[in-house]
Amino acid sequence: MFLMVTGVLSPNEAFVGFANQAVFTVGALFIVAAGIQKTRALSFLEKAVFDDKASLRTVLFRMMASTSAMSAFLNNTPIVAMLIPQIQEWADRTGHSASRLLIPLSYAAIVGGVVTLIGTSTNLIVSGMLTDRNYEPLGLFELSWIGLPAAIIVLIYFYLIGYKTLPGSKKRETNENQKVNGYQFDFEIPKGSNLSGLTVEEAGLRALDQAFLIHVVRQNHTIGPIGPGFLLEENDILTFIGELKYIDELAIRKNLIRSAPILDVAANELPLFEAVIAPTSFLVGKTFKEIEFRERFHGVVVGIQRRDEQIKGALGNIPVKAGDLLLIEAKSGFEEIYNNDKDNFYLVTRKGVRDFQTNEKASIALAIMLVMIGAATLGLMPIVTAALVAAIVMVLTGCIKKGQILGAVNIPILLVIAAAIGVGQAIETTGIAQISASFIIGQTAGWGIVAVIISLYLITNLFTEVITNNAAAVLMVPIALAAAFEIGLDSHAAAVTVAVAASASFLTPIGYQTNLMVMGAGGYKFTDYLKAGLPVTLIMLTVTVLVVMWKFV
Repeated sequence: MFLMVTGVLSPNEAFVGFANQAVFTVGALFIVAAGIQKTRALSFLEKAVFDDKASLRTVLFRMMASTSAMSAFLNNTPIVAMLIPQIQEWADRTGHSASRLLIPLSYAAIVGGVVTLIGTSTNLIVSGMLTDRNYEPLGLFELSWIGLPAAIIVLIYFYLIGYKTLPGSKKRETNENQKVNGYQFDFEIPKGSNLSGLTVEEAGLRALDQAFLIHVVRQNHTIGPIGPGFLLEENDILTFIGELKYIDELAIRKNLIRSAPILDVAANELPLFEAVIAPTSFLVGKTFKEIEFRERFHGVVVGIQRRDEQIKGALGNIPVKAGDLLLIEAKSGFEEIYNNDKDNFYLVTRKGVRDFQTNEKASIALAIMLVMIGAATLGLMPIVTAALVAAIVMVLTGCIKKGQILGAVNIPILLVIAAAIGVGQAIETTGIAQISASFIIGQTAGWGIVAVIISLYLITNLFTEVITNNAAAVLMVPIALAAAFEIGLDSHAAAVTVAVAASASFLTPIGYQTNLMVMGAGGYKFTDYLKAGLPVTLIMLTVTVLVVMWKFV
């Protein structure tokens, strides 16, 4: 806006980013990634990677290889978010250190994003800026010449040496009598479950981040508190306290079934409501089974919270008290009906939607993604068209619901991308790009083209560590193209150098979102990123320069 008001950019130039195909491609890929996530299409990898009998290095190798492969085609943030709790649980079960896996997880996701054009939004921005300047866009696998060997070398480095540079922190300490805030939920261990016969610790139900197993109901007897050596059996009802979303995800991973009845079997999501029990309510002193809550109120109590008191017993057998906060799964309109029932409920408010993730359409979601990749690879349609079609088909097939689209698309990122492209236009318009390019060439005179490529990489990489990867790419693409034109370097040589350097943030936790995500979970310090990230940065720089000099010069 400032650039437009001051006359540096015309309105058309300021808003050109909103018409850039990178914005539409990234937005569509958000929906495709959400479809994969909602259907749990990649859940099969969890069992394949986290084998309790495998060594730390074996799990490290499998985890990094699968993460890089997934990140080459999907947004890496949800991938890392999905694997963090898996790593922590595996580490707790086996006695290994999660801190020796979490930075490698982030780095594998970052390097994997450089393997293909759709691996990160940064790659798409660079390609879109090439198109805007009448250059050929980057090919889907053009970056693979750098990304694939780099990913392999980084994986081998961590497998042989790199994991030793990371802190080997002890297992997470837990207090068996800890007080965890949240609702109380019941889940049952089904017949044939692989949890039967395992201890709580072996089953990965101890040292959870946002939940706590408070007791177990077995044959109508409540057992608790539960220690790490408690043996689980089929049909045990496990009572957790914590956040609904986390506990739902935990139940899916452990194949637990909800103890509360299902209101609508056909629904993939249902509204949630919070209701506070009034002292005058006829529910006080009665259990939900006695009340026949589902039949009377057309809703299901899926959780209960009681102030300053730990509730014992299965959810359906708990006598209700005044002031109890109920989490109710019901159809739309529930709050309008029962907010007026002040005799029974102080207050009824809508809390959101409970999303029932399922893998029933996992094969459909995977097929859509593979067809999208195939269509773009074979040149049947541009990547932006393939991504948009894939996103639409994800919605039409029910892999992602219409109401989930807005939540899947990261609007702030799209706005930043669009606005940043306008800033890139200003860098050219004001002559900053040409001045900066001439300065770089002047400083590297006598060292040849390789010195220019190294300079472009290092400057871009410095920007990405202190601002963001997308902003670094937008700032450097005009400068890199101007430098390439001045010395007769191929435009794609400059573009891929900037694209890789902008994504290669390994030295700080703030340069890339996944680095920050693993920082708290791994208990890392800034210096841990420097020690682990410097060799990876040098690997990426070396591979990039060698490939660019071989393939483009």
